[in-house]
Amino acid sequence: MSPHEHTVPAGDPGNHAHHGHHGHHGHDTTHIDWEEFAALLEREAALNLPLYEQVAHWVREQLPHGSVRRVLDVGSGPGTVSCLLAEVFPQAEVVAVDATPGLLELARARADRAGIADRFSTHVAELPDGIAELGPADLVWASGSLHHVGDQRAALTGLAGLLRPGGLLALLEGGLPARHLPRDIGIGRPGLESRLEAATAGWFADMRAVLPGAKPEVENWRALLAAAGLTPTLTRSFLLDLPAPVTDAVREGLVSGLSWQRRSLEGRLDADDAAVLDRLLDPDDEEGLMRRPDCFMLAARTVHTARRG
Repeated sequence: MSPHEHTVPAGDPGNHAHHGHHGHHGHDTTHIDWEEFAALLEREAALNLPLYEQVAHWVREQLPHGSVRRVLDVGSGPGTVSCLLAEVFPQAEVVAVDATPGLLELARARADRAGIADRFSTHVAELPDGIAELGPADLVWASGSLHHVGDQRAALTGLAGLLRPGGLLALLEGGLPARHLPRDIGIGRPGLESRLEAATAGWFADMRAVLPGAKPEVENWRALLAAAGLTPTLTRSFLLDLPAPVTDAVREGLVSGLSWQRRSLEGRLDADDAAVLDRLLDPDDEEGLMRRPDCFMLAARTVHTARRG
């Protein structure tokens, strides 16, 4: 369990983008070095911040004013959303929880720059084993982290047990695969992103299969939240819509994400699609992401909330 506030290009088929967690062993392409991934996590978290702001305020509306004293951001990564939660809940202590110490160092530095270090802390923990030591909370926020835990049911049950009476668990899992290009981009066969999505689904299944304690689970998140002893409340999907023409910052984010995806899907794509990806990533190619006028960023993330009675 590790960073989450992002769109993991080849690790989260529900989000493209989403998103994740401690290095996994087994197939080489399913092992994720999250410290190496830090720059991409920070860039994508920044691009997705408008969406997370919507989610955070929507979650705040479900809690009595002033009732949130302690927030756990489980799978915080470099802390972009942890600091957002500290802004949205100004009376709360916020704890960024992650399995990767280097990312938590970035989170602490971000909190220092934001002037919230006095109520911001970090905690190194793996899920589900490290849940009990996290302590009680009024809000547990888990974004894109649970699907990187082998036993998702056990992790949810553990997180639910941390909530104080009336507390809320906000679970960000699923949504729609992101799109960044038209169906026909003028090079290669049309439908490139649909084929990348299919290859990513295979990558994701292999990644989950080698997680410690991996158990198959029907991803009915509301039912799982109820099984964890909580009362499911609301479910809503939030849209990230950055239409063409995009800024250079968005282009750089797309290049970083696609570069990681290209590497993760090595051996899962045919030669023609791999060659098209290489052209898209080439900064000097007129058809590349840094030059073409038609790239965009469109994705949806689904959020489930549940309350402890």
